[in-house]
Amino acid sequence: MFVDDPKEVRDADVSAIAALDEPTRRRLYDHVVRQPGPVGRDEAAAALGLARQTAAFHLDRLADESLLDVVYERRSGRAGPGAGRPAKLYRRSTKQIAVSLPDRRYELAGRLLAQAVEESAATGAPVQEVLHRRAEELGTLLGGPGSGSLFDLLEQYGFEPRHEEGAIVLGNCPFHSLAREYTQTVCGMNLHLLRGVLGGLGEGGYAARLAPSPGRCCVRLEPVA
Repeated sequence: MFVDDPKEVRDADVSAIAALDEPTRRRLYDHVVRQPGPVGRDEAAAALGLARQTAAFHLDRLADESLLDVVYERRSGRAGPGAGRPAKLYRRSTKQIAVSLPDRRYELAGRLLAQAVEESAATGAPVQEVLHRRAEELGTLLGGPGSGSLFDLLEQYGFEPRHEEGAIVLGNCPFHSLAREYTQTVCGMNLHLLRGVLGGLGEGGYAARLAPSPGRCCVRLEPVA
């Protein structure tokens, strides 16, 4: 659930949001999402005073960008032979699309925190202990086979890594707002996440350590002597 290629996801989300910059397409999107049920091409065209071909083109583009889902339903009220072909209809996509600059990963943090709270309630284990373990397990998964190099993986997940005096400093915190308000909890989670990444990659040349500094992630990857 966490291991989709972040760059591919971000690029797709940027493309989807850019598609809404076209005024007619945006009007169609707004119309569809306001309706209680799926909307057909003829209905959308009539509601907005568009040619059917124009409405169909833009609705399909919105579906291609995963902004709308396509469903097929018979609207004649009949079934079986003679009932006619199902109509192509559009409704709001179930996919969530978000773009943030700098890169943020609040959903990832939220899921880890929610998992920790639920497991703690079920087992009685301290929440912080569960959170650290869960974060490290996720980091290990992210650093598993096919994940690429350490530097590439850090870039994919928005850490903005750069080399500095033998260490790797992280110019961006993907959990920035949360870390500002709940520093100890979120930075501890982040530390164990990155320890897991190093372990998953089999990267023994660096160790993740807390090193808070203004304008940077709280974690720094320092060379192992």
